[in-house]
Amino acid sequence: MSHRQIMQAFTGLLLALLVAILSSTIVSNALPTILADLNGTQSEYTWVVTAMLLTSTATTPIWGKLSDLFSKKVLYQLAIVIFTVGSALGGIAQSMPELIGYRALQGIGMGGLQALIQAVIGAMIAPRDRGKYSGYIGATFAVATVSGPLLGGIIVDSPLGWRWCFWVCVPIAVIAFFVLGKTLHLPVVKRDVKIDWLGATLIVGGVALLLVWISLAGKDFAWLSWTSVWFVVGAVVALALALVVESRVAEPVVPLRLFRNRTFSLTVVGTLAVGTAMFGGAVFLAQYYQIARGYSPTHAGLMTLPMVIGLFLSSTIAGQVVSRIGRTKPFLVGGAIVLLVALGLLSTIDHTTNLALMGAYLALMGIGTGCLMQNLVLAAQNTLGMRDIGSGTATVTFFRTLGGSAGVSALGAVLATAVADHIASAAAERGLPTTGALNGGGGTMNVDALPGPIQEIVRAAYGDATGTIFFYSAVIAVVTLVAVLFIKETPLRTTLDIETPEPAPDSDTAPAEAPRPVQAVQVPAPAASNGHARPAMHGVVTVGGEPVAGVALTLTDPVGSQVDLTRTGADGDYRLTAPTPGRYVLIAAAEHLQPAAHTVELGTAPVRRDLVLTGAGQVSGRVRTPAGRPVGGATVVLTDPRGDVLCSSLTGGDGWYQFADVIGGTYTLAVTAQGYRPQAAPLTVLDGERLTRDVELRAAGQVSGTVRSELSGQAIPEARVVLLDTDGNVVGVTLTDDHGSYRFSDLDLGEYTVIASGYGPATATLHITGDDRNEQDFDLGYATGVDRQDSHDSRRP
Repeated sequence: MSHRQIMQAFTGLLLALLVAILSSTIVSNALPTILADLNGTQSEYTWVVTAMLLTSTATTPIWGKLSDLFSKKVLYQLAIVIFTVGSALGGIAQSMPELIGYRALQGIGMGGLQALIQAVIGAMIAPRDRGKYSGYIGATFAVATVSGPLLGGIIVDSPLGWRWCFWVCVPIAVIAFFVLGKTLHLPVVKRDVKIDWLGATLIVGGVALLLVWISLAGKDFAWLSWTSVWFVVGAVVALALALVVESRVAEPVVPLRLFRNRTFSLTVVGTLAVGTAMFGGAVFLAQYYQIARGYSPTHAGLMTLPMVIGLFLSSTIAGQVVSRIGRTKPFLVGGAIVLLVALGLLSTIDHTTNLALMGAYLALMGIGTGCLMQNLVLAAQNTLGMRDIGSGTATVTFFRTLGGSAGVSALGAVLATAVADHIASAAAERGLPTTGALNGGGGTMNVDALPGPIQEIVRAAYGDATGTIFFYSAVIAVVTLVAVLFIKETPLRTTLDIETPEPAPDSDTAPAEAPRPVQAVQVPAPAASNGHARPAMHGVVTVGGEPVAGVALTLTDPVGSQVDLTRTGADGDYRLTAPTPGRYVLIAAAEHLQPAAHTVELGTAPVRRDLVLTGAGQVSGRVRTPAGRPVGGATVVLTDPRGDVLCSSLTGGDGWYQFADVIGGTYTLAVTAQGYRPQAAPLTVLDGERLTRDVELRAAGQVSGTVRSELSGQAIPEARVVLLDTDGNVVGVTLTDDHGSYRFSDLDLGEYTVIASGYGPATATLHITGDDRNEQDFDLGYATGVDRQDSHDSRRP
């Protein structure tokens, strides 16, 4: 195909990809309206998103394999048809189950569009020239990602209504269908067709069970529950059987032999981590801007423009440069470093972060992602022959989508937990209950409908917890960096297929057959078996100066593969060996001890490395009242001598708390709970000690009331109110507010005297109990020295 023909066909491919990405994001702002119109539930809300994600992810490898057996053009057009039908039906749905089913049908088509576009490009364009076209794909992805929510919000607010969120994609898909029909011309390789239906069924079933579990766990059932066990066991069994089937059939859906190539395997690992870090982190930005910062959906979408612009520019520019220099690794390494730095910076954000600074962080994340996403696919395709271009490309896309979907659900669970912890801590400090609207897991998401102080707590909780999401995304991005560092740089070839030299014909034999394209396979270097001893290391593991037995020591290579494993003997000694000299990581771990990791350089001579481990103690106990009743929902905090918080926890319904992995030292244990006096106590933990410390909380009293004028009945602001104990000591002094109200809280139970003065003073004696209705109102007159008491006292002395 000429350059003009390629660009014409490429336009149709990009149009189809545009509507596929749009369809997955355009409904995000329309879902609340859709649920209200179709009487949907929160569970159905989740499934509108999950159904499309599940079917698109599970069918991706099947579409890729079919493209190796049938016409890529026909399959791409079939994917467009399926997607278009699902979109049209979604717009006429009359109930939530109907809509969920149509979204699942959309997902099947979307899986084909995402998987086949790279396969079609691989059949049209040589890897050396493929970079600039891959850059356009990344740019289209960026534009569709940000424009989807904006377009959805505009459509929902217009007279068109939410149904046009589905129908708006149909005309574009129809145009893409006819453009491809006229411009795309690809050769079809004739070969025996043997479709691995059993393997396809097992892969779809295993992935479906895994994604359903990740999507629902933590919401519909607990992560640690029998339901989770059945989901995980079912997924593992199905995928294990799929591996057996794929290793034996002639035409596997996912050719396992591709993973013998180190570059291909590392690109799969790298793209899995990119999907998890990028999708899992970025998907919560809209929630951050809308809840933590109070912006509208449209404004929140606009705030992500720095990320989109960075992704657009980096993917386009990187694609052009890659095609010129014929190398991908510089951009892979650079992109991985930039992404890691960006996520690390984003992990520092909270609800008060400067938005201009945050925009710079998002731009960095977009730049790093743009350098990685399409170039990882290109590096993988450079190792594939035409026989496997479809299934190999789909495998990389499949793992990226799987990583993204799993990351969204897993990081969503982390966000929910962090939000709940922040809300509980802030509510305890302000003396507010941690239920109802303040419940991070099940409270209302309509923050504007909450009272002012509660709004402030919820917004701050979401803003501060979002940094936690990006922290875990940064940890996952380290996997991407390690993977791309170990990718072997191979210049991009200028031919569509992998070629092998033609063997010289033998004069005594028949003419040789035309050379067949073969898959390039890396052969691992042989182990050190040339008579030299394997590199070794040895040493002794001690705790507190004493050798310790039974410590597990693991030696891994830089990519995390296990090299050797042993346990210390009775004298704490150990010995490990490695196949070749080089750099390794030594990991030591044992129960009730702090684990340790060290980098070691092994050469031809044995290396001695003694390890010193510290004990990991535990502090646990129950929070209860003097009567022995457990106090649930109490906040327990452990601080070091400098006052830094080491760990915190909320007690369960039985009042139990527990802090694990506490090293030896002196600490302060503080406990607070709504309606109780806070308690703090020092404690000392020895190395490895399992300390039990119960805490008693006594009920806290409070007194409040209003000071009014005896003559006019009007509230008196800035009246002085003094609280005295039975010995006459001043417990508290305050002034009434603009409404004449005053309050003393966090009081010991017992007898008190309240004195109010402004015009003439008034005095009352009352007994404060754990009841929060200890009220004492005053009417102040002009007669000096006359004590008056309001006839509306809710509690008499």
